[in-house]
Amino acid sequence: MSTKRSIETTCIQGGWQPENGGPRQLPIYQSTTFKYATSDSMGKLFDLEAEGYFYTRLQNPTNDAVAAKICEMEGGVAAMLTSSGQAATFFSIINICSAGDHVVSSATIYGGSSNLLTVTLKRFGIETTLVDPDLPEEELAKAFQPNTKCVFAETIANPALVVLDIEKFARLAHTHGVPLIIDNTFATPINCRPFEWGADIVTHSTTKYMDGHGMTVGGCIVDSGNFDWEAHADKFPGLTTPDDSYHGIIYTQRFGKGAFITKATAQLMRDLGAIQSPQNAFLLNNGLESLHLRMPRHCENARKVAEYLQSREDVAWVKYPGLPGDQYYELAQKYMPNGTCGVISFGLKGGRAAAGAFMDKLKLASIATHVADARTCVLHPASHTHRQLSDEQLVEAGVDPSMIRFSVGIENADDIIEDIRQALED
Repeated sequence: MSTKRSIETTCIQGGWQPENGGPRQLPIYQSTTFKYATSDSMGKLFDLEAEGYFYTRLQNPTNDAVAAKICEMEGGVAAMLTSSGQAATFFSIINICSAGDHVVSSATIYGGSSNLLTVTLKRFGIETTLVDPDLPEEELAKAFQPNTKCVFAETIANPALVVLDIEKFARLAHTHGVPLIIDNTFATPINCRPFEWGADIVTHSTTKYMDGHGMTVGGCIVDSGNFDWEAHADKFPGLTTPDDSYHGIIYTQRFGKGAFITKATAQLMRDLGAIQSPQNAFLLNNGLESLHLRMPRHCENARKVAEYLQSREDVAWVKYPGLPGDQYYELAQKYMPNGTCGVISFGLKGGRAAAGAFMDKLKLASIATHVADARTCVLHPASHTHRQLSDEQLVEAGVDPSMIRFSVGIENADDIIEDIRQALED
């Protein structure tokens, strides 16, 4: 496989390589189990001494082909699909963290991820310190503790649209001997490849742009293979010391650069079972085939909509990192020169009440607990996705209580703008 082929070609050709006379399209291996001729051959699979499939909860050929495509798109060495983006975030963290450990996370992240880190993982004995990603490095460094095991952030924060200074966070993480985990859902590898800027592990909610059609929930974890777990062996015993549940295998010694994903698959997926169905993986693959075509249109439409909103007297503020003058425009130009995403945040001068009235009048855009697919949709985070947060926590997460999250689809931009106009004026 050439490492030089374009990401556009990978979207189409990556992952599935048909053999002579084989099916051109990726098949759906809709089977729970796989047959073997001898007991010994299956036993070797359970001992991780041979590659192959025996139970879809652990691995499935359809899933692995799609994971391989995303892996190539991101420039990683290994990847795995999960049942959702939340599962991908959860697995990526608990694969290296356990009770008594600590995580440093950007405060401006998806509300569900914030809740996972600060509430659910806290019950597991894992503490999280949320930090303002715009603080200088010397201030951010104060958040690290001797038991810190990773740093978590989003390339483009959902819904605050804060663009992460990836190099700054990578330096901080590596100075303290821990990996940087980045959720790259909004940018996608079409617009940003975090590994090229120092990130170590990337997660995705494939439910969003990668899927594109709003039909399948899913997630993915990709490992760059660049973090040296052995160099910090005392911090990551789960990877660098024997796993008694697999006859004493040491993942870093047996699997090298594939250690992180192998452990997450063989251990976490075995025990927790948050697998993506082969049917969903197949549909996801269909979405990936057009991702390189859709993302530029999302970005083009979003910029036109952002410019229109900016021109209106009844709009209090607009946030879109692809818009000149935005606080994060320069960072976006550095990390995502070809475009950011199709999501805009804005507020109306009438505040919360005006936001609700505006959304109720929309005809083309739908109110939906979703973002980043082909159809334009809208949400009021303070009332919906971030409803569990207090006003103080909302502000800390970069979410103004009046914020409207507007996910611009790939319909005609003039039609989207007309829908906004009539909702504001009629």
